[in-house]
Amino acid sequence: MLCPAVHTPADQLIRLDTNPPAVGSTAEMFGLDAAALAMCLTNLGEPGWRGRQLAEAIYRQRVTELDAITTLPKALRTLLKDKGWQVGRPRLARAFVSQDGTERYLVEGVAGPETFEAVWMPEGDDGEAGDGSDAGEPDTDRKSWDRATICVSSQVGCAVNCQFCLTAKLGLQRNLTVGEIAGQVVAVLHQQGVEVGKDRVNLVFMGMGEPFLNYDNWMAAVRLLVEEVGLSPQRMTVSTSGIVPGIERFAAEPAEVRPKLAISLNAPNDEVRSVVMPVNRKWPIDAVLDAVRAVRLRPRERVTFEYVLLGGVTDRPEHAAEVARLVRRAGFPAKVNLIVWNPGPGIAYSMPEPYAVEEFRRALGAEGVPVYLRRPRGRDIFAACGQLKRTVERGSGSGA
Repeated sequence: MLCPAVHTPADQLIRLDTNPPAVGSTAEMFGLDAAALAMCLTNLGEPGWRGRQLAEAIYRQRVTELDAITTLPKALRTLLKDKGWQVGRPRLARAFVSQDGTERYLVEGVAGPETFEAVWMPEGDDGEAGDGSDAGEPDTDRKSWDRATICVSSQVGCAVNCQFCLTAKLGLQRNLTVGEIAGQVVAVLHQQGVEVGKDRVNLVFMGMGEPFLNYDNWMAAVRLLVEEVGLSPQRMTVSTSGIVPGIERFAAEPAEVRPKLAISLNAPNDEVRSVVMPVNRKWPIDAVLDAVRAVRLRPRERVTFEYVLLGGVTDRPEHAAEVARLVRRAGFPAKVNLIVWNPGPGIAYSMPEPYAVEEFRRALGAEGVPVYLRRPRGRDIFAACGQLKRTVERGSGSGA
């Protein structure tokens, strides 16, 4: 077999497919780290350092075809192709461009026919402000944008069934692989001409799916993005609906690869939250807070509470007072990101009135809670928070 079975420590989350591709099939390199690629090449009689060459080509140089990896001898490239191997990076199949510059991509993966989505937001949506890092601070103007945010999916569809979210209408179709999660990021970086280490780009794992219900693949993708692509985990934020076992695993991750944490709260108490987010019936708010307390935060780091304002449901002044009390009793550094609900077909909620949004924000601020209002990005192309459903009816499509 091309890559032998590997026994790795429990904290090494890169899962390798140890079987070679069957005759007439292909296997993807994208998703394997340099050490795994070195092992594959060693078993072909090649020196292990060629694994680093291969990783450099597909993750840093963003090469998508074996024939273009000119640091490898032509005979080796031919051998790899004959063995059924390919780079296998996901492809941006279609793009929708918003009036505000946001771009929503339909992404074609390698593990199934379903497309999934990634979103590019030049200048971000202010969601990083006040999180204790410098992710929200502008950089020198090197391009038409000072900073940008990529919203990343972890699953096709979602099983959590938040009642205000269009993605929930899809249900869960499948988990994305390590290569599909990391690959959508690299594909967008390539599409936008991002120079890692020079351009200020943040990642938010807030696209389709619940990352902590695909924990192994998601965390392995994070390691790949940090160690092979060269992105900083302090410019990454993962949002969870409150999957307590996932938060407990997250708390054990080393700081050098751990993203920042956001909790999708969206309600002031268990009664309301259990209606709008059925997951709360299994893991209520206090259980989530208990799990988050185990996360060892970096200096100045804050946990983010994401709060979707639903007109007449979660946007009243008394709700703001409850949220303020919740943040205080949490006992860890935190801030609140307010999100005005983004409408979608078949969702029986309404947008809050502008005055209600401002009153809610002011009420939290008066209670001493750090609060920020996230700007909606890409509403006109179904790219805003809660709108990802592989919609193709609106927006201007173009090949990517």
